Amino acid sequence: MVLDRIADKWTVLLLILLSHRSWRFNELRREIGGLTQKMASQTLKGLERDGLVTRKVTPTVPVTVEYSITPLGRTLSETVDALRIWAERHMSDVAKAQIQYDRTKAPTV
Repeated sequence: MVLDRIADKWTVLLLILLSHRSWRFNELRREIGGLTQKMASQTLKGLERDGLVTRKVTPTVPVTVEYSITPLGRTLSETVDALRIWAERHMSDVAKAQIQYDRTKAPTV
């Protein structure tokens, strides 16, 4: 159950952002390219349910919703950030390996 949560790319990206400061819902969506409103909402609700994120509603017009990481979420974000760093460092290596694999293993027609 927990691995399903942290294996999700939106979870990883949201936790990394929330580890730096609190964010409003639409700020998060704008910051993470490709994150739809539906996926943002689903992922944040799941993170809140798991005790990793808190949601604060301020009764303004329109309503302001702000998300923050919890102490439990912070422990996970530190671990997840190591994966982000690895991915950034090795993205080109993985791309090269995929190209090499495709050249040698691609089916011939």
